[in-house]
This record gives sequence, structure tokens and C-alpha cells, in this order.
Amino acid sequence: MRNTPFWWILISFMVLLDIYFFQALKVVTSSASGKTRTIIYVTYWVLSITAIIVLIILPYLNFDKQARFARTTIFAFVAGLFFAKLIASLFFLIDDIRRAVQWIGGKLFPSKSDGNELQSEETISRSVFLSWAGMIVGGGLFGTLIYGFGNKYRYQIKRVKLSYANLPSSFKGLKIVHISDIHSGSFTNKEAVMKGIEKIMKEKPDLILFTGDLVNNTSDEMEEYMDVFNKLNAPLGVYSTLGNHDYGDYASWETQEEKDANLKKMLDIQSTLGWRLLMNEHVVLERGSEQIALLGIENWSAKARFPKYGKMQDAYSGAEKYPFKILMSHDPSHWKGEVLEKYTDIDLTLSGHTHGMQFGLEIPGLKWSPVQYVYKEWAGLYEKQMADNNGKSQKLYVNRGFGFIGYPGRVGILPEITVIELY
Repeated sequence: MRNTPFWWILISFMVLLDIYFFQALKVVTSSASGKTRTIIYVTYWVLSITAIIVLIILPYLNFDKQARFARTTIFAFVAGLFFAKLIASLFFLIDDIRRAVQWIGGKLFPSKSDGNELQSEETISRSVFLSWAGMIVGGGLFGTLIYGFGNKYRYQIKRVKLSYANLPSSFKGLKIVHISDIHSGSFTNKEAVMKGIEKIMKEKPDLILFTGDLVNNTSDEMEEYMDVFNKLNAPLGVYSTLGNHDYGDYASWETQEEKDANLKKMLDIQSTLGWRLLMNEHVVLERGSEQIALLGIENWSAKARFPKYGKMQDAYSGAEKYPFKILMSHDPSHWKGEVLEKYTDIDLTLSGHTHGMQFGLEIPGLKWSPVQYVYKEWAGLYEKQMADNNGKSQKLYVNRGFGFIGYPGRVGILPEITVIELY
């Protein structure tokens, strides 16, 4: 992104935002002493200018593996300040619209009650209430993001029971652990990650399914965590698929050969872990004398900015005969984009990708995250009744992610281990 027009537009916008925010800051500090105002103003501009300088030079700094967390944390602070000011400025904007309307009204309909021709020229003052409201909301957002740093390893177990009339009797009670979006390149606390793995194994799952994004950018991010994730095992196996971050598409490569070698290493890593990577194919799971099909495809997204590597037809071919089918597909937009339209006998699709944006609110009766305005299916269970299939429904479960990327924390949307029981 360095030196791109967008990057410099963003920097320019931040400067203008700082100037705009400062006007409201002067309003709320107007009653303070001169010395206090000076301290506040100097502190504000030192922080603001430092944030802009850091954002400018950050892309040019090379961090070794141990310092990546420092880079991510610094960026998160800068981004947190930016969004806090942006949200606060929405309140200021409402106030300025009010002032503009009032000023225009004064021009069009000047008051003549006191005969003062200059009344419409008077400056309309800012609302102290709206200025304080913006400051409080913006400050609250920034404080919340700082608090979220401590939540990135707080693994929560989500338990889901799913009933299917067409599930073979031998598979009734099957316990599946579903995880997604490990993003090992973001980890800095190996012991905390191990505790998450221990939580999984305490569940004694029959089957473990991982739906992609093992790394952030390159395969070497897994080197330090091989002896953590190789602890995952289950009687019916551990199966995985690739996510959009696993292909090396977001790293800079000198040659295509280097990128290809990285992908090959990614495939080898999963084999070394003892995981069975499904690349547009299916396997048959057996219990007793009965069988079901497990399908896994490469990343396939209905969103234009993400690739369609997956070949559903290849994965599905030959699976038609099995009475029950589970699909692993990293991006949940695949469910509506292709599965519901063309593969109506896929009973359960498992996805990840969204992370619940690592920010939102989940309380009884309310589930919200900004990511829902991009992905309609972004966290938890979704169901679609099939009108032409004897009342049968297709289900999608979107895991909130085991790891994190970008923002090194979570607010309201905690890292997830999903335990699914089939009946």
C-alpha cells in the first residue's frame, strides 16, 4: 500500500480530521484555565502528529518475527485513535449541520424585531452538549479497543446441537469440533494458544474440522507452533481446507516460483501436523456399516475482492450417493453464492473467514457487528428451508475464528471453539 494514492489520501484525511476534531476540543475546554488548555492542546497535537508520522513510516520499517506484535500493536493504537476521532466527528458534523441550517435561516429570514441588521452575521456557537457527547463516545470506543487487547486468547466454547432426519443412526451423537482462522502469524503467546488446544482435546471430539487461514501471509509463520497444533487428533481424523490467507496472495514475492514453493510448504505443513487437507475433493467417513461424505474445497468467495480457487463440482462428484454431507468452505458467502442454488443435498456447511470482525455485541436477543453489513452470514448458525425437499433444511455454521489478524484483540466477539453434536 505504500506510496499509493489511497495511502496519501488517507494521510491527508487524518490531518483534516485532526484539525476538525480540534475545533470541538477547544469548545469543551473553553472554561479551563489557560495553563490547562495549553497542556491539553500540546498533548493533543503531539499525539496526533506522532500518529501520522508513525503511519507514514510504518510500511518502510522491517520488523523481525519477534517484533511483529509491536508493529501490530502500534498500528492498532493509531487505527484506534483514528476511528475514535472519526466516530466523535459524526457528532460534531451533526452540530455543524445544525449551525449551517440556522445560519442559512438567518440569512433568508433575518430577524427584524430589534432592528439590528447585523444579527444574521453573528457566529452561531457550537453545541457544548454535542461536543462532549462526541468526545465521550469517541473516548469510549478507544478505551474499548484497548480493553480488547486482553481478550485475544479468551477462547470460548460454543455448543451447537443439530438434528437431521437423514443422518445415519451410527452417526447420531457424533461430536465435531470446528475451528477456523488460526492466523498463527499473529500469535505471540504460545502458552495461551496451547491452552486453547487443551480445551479442544478435553471435549474428546470424534472429528476435528478446520476451515482455513492457518497463517496470515507465509508458511513459515507456523514454524513455532507446529508442536502445538500437532496435538490435535480425533478418532475419525482431523480435516482441513485452505482459506484466502493460505495462498500467499498478500505477501510480496520476487518470483512466481517462490510463491508456489510457499504454497507447497503450506500443504506439507498440514500433512506433517497429521491433518488431511481436502483440496476440492471429498472423503467418506464410516461408523459401523454406515457412511457419510465430508467435502472440502479451496477458497471460494462470492465477494469480488476474494478469489474463487474452489471447484465445488470436483469435490461433489461421487458424493451424491451418500445420505448425509458436510461441506468445509472457508468463506461463508459461498453458501448462498453456490451451495444453496446448485447443491441442495449439502446438509451442513462449515465456514469461518469473518472473525465476527473481532468487534461487536452479543447478548441475549442481540447480535451485532459492523461485518454484518458486508456478510449476511457472519457468525453462528443459519438455516434455509428447502421448499422442494420435503421440508428439509440446509444449515450453515460460521465460526468466529480461533486467532486474530490486524487488530490484536477482540471486543464482544471472542475467539471460538465450536462443538457440534449431530442427532
